[in-house]
Amino acid sequence: MDYSLSFKVNDKIYLRDPEGTELGKQMVKHSIDLIFQLGFEHFTFKKLATEMNTTEATIYRYFENKHRLLLYILNWYWSYMEYLVLFQLEPVQSSKSKLEKLVELLTRELPESAGQTDYNKNYLHQIVISESSKVYLVKEVKEINQHEVFKPYKDLCERISNLIQAYDPHYLYPHSLSSTLIETSHSQLFFSMYLPKLTDCGSENKQVFVEKYLKDLVFTLLNKPQ
Repeated sequence: MDYSLSFKVNDKIYLRDPEGTELGKQMVKHSIDLIFQLGFEHFTFKKLATEMNTTEATIYRYFENKHRLLLYILNWYWSYMEYLVLFQLEPVQSSKSKLEKLVELLTRELPESAGQTDYNKNYLHQIVISESSKVYLVKEVKEINQHEVFKPYKDLCERISNLIQAYDPHYLYPHSLSSTLIETSHSQLFFSMYLPKLTDCGSENKQVFVEKYLKDLVFTLLNKPQ
C-alpha cells in the first residue's frame, strides 16, 4: 500500500512553513536537487531562485539563510530515519537482530518502498553523508540548540540508545555509541568514496564495507567483558 510521508519540522527553523504552500514544497525539493548537484558551499538562494523561476526575495520569505534551509532538510531526514527504525524493526524479534538491522538502515540508501515523498531519496542520502555535520559544526550551535532544532536527531539517538540497552543493559555509554554509529556511518561512507586510504574498504562495495565495520564495532564493544 502506498502512503505519503509528512513530518512536522520545528517552526524556529523557518520563517514560513514550506509545507504550507506548493511553492514551499517545491523549494525544498529543488534545494535537495541543487545541494546534491553543486555542494552546499556552492549552493545559493540566487541559484535556487533561478532553478525555480522565482526571486531570491521569495526564498528569503521562507528561510533566513541557507544554513536554516539545510537544517530543515536534515530535520526531515532525522524524523524519517526514526520512523524507519520504528517501522522496519517492529517485526524483528531478537535484540541482536534489531541492532544488525539498524546498522543496515544507517549505511544503505533510503528505501523507496517505505512511504512516498516528493524528495529524491538518493540525493537526500548523499547530502546527509557529505553535508550533515555542517548544521551543527557552527559557532552559533549553542544558541540555535536552545530552540530544540536538533530534537529529531536527539530522538533518533535516544531510539538507538534504547536498542543498545535492550541488547546489553550494563553497557555504560549507549548514547555515545548511538551518535557514534550515526556519525561514523556518514564519515566512513564519505571517506570510502573520496579518501579511501582513511578506511580499510579496498575494492569492496562501500556500503557493505561500512555495514560490516559498524557491526564489528558495535558487537565488539557490547560483547566484551564489563
